[in-house]
Amino acid sequence: MTTYILSDETRAKLKKASTASIATALYKRGLRNQFIQGVSPVSPKPETMVGPAFTLRYIPAREDRNPITVFRNPEHPQRVAIETCPPGFVLVMDGRKDARAATAGSILVTRLAIRGAAGVVSDGGFRDAAGIGALDMPSFCARPSAPTNLTLHEAIDINVPISCGDVAVFPGDVMVGDADGVMVLPAHLADEIAEECAGMESFEDFVLEQVNNGTPIIGLYPCTLEENQKKYEAWRKRTGR
Repeated sequence: MTTYILSDETRAKLKKASTASIATALYKRGLRNQFIQGVSPVSPKPETMVGPAFTLRYIPAREDRNPITVFRNPEHPQRVAIETCPPGFVLVMDGRKDARAATAGSILVTRLAIRGAAGVVSDGGFRDAAGIGALDMPSFCARPSAPTNLTLHEAIDINVPISCGDVAVFPGDVMVGDADGVMVLPAHLADEIAEECAGMESFEDFVLEQVNNGTPIIGLYPCTLEENQKKYEAWRKRTGR
């Protein structure tokens, strides 16, 4: 597990960054597959989800290993993950992109929220999705799914490298989720990406204002005309950005 510690400063910067800006910053560094495919917010939240990854891996269920009675086992990995995910972290589940059965439901996700988790992400399904969506904690999944996880999934490993929506997720990687979906930030890049995106968001706000005022996009985005660069610098002084 990584020893990276997400600082309050970096967390705050990432909360103001869009997943689109993060995707562009990672692309500049040669990282093209960091957007979790096939997941979306259970319900929109006013704040961006940011937190280090704490992972749970599922494998295909085998009937003789997954009767309903396995939940009586106090060491059942799904339950243990809920009770050990650290506050401020995001629980990330590898459900093999199979949403025919749930990977969690509202009771477990509510417990996770009460324990102070920053969010939950699954490339599988969630049951009781309306209850999950009503929580303040951000949640992302492939789609609602009523069947219990035991139908198709066996929780097998906690806090190991996983795949989620075709992206490699290592424990401690920084998860950022907004209305577009979820990006996975390699931990060693989190601080510099957060700093770069702070500037990108400022510039894109300027560009959008210019576009709304009728400015042509060529020479503006990307900024290749000196006059637009001067406009941006004046805009930053005027707005304090």
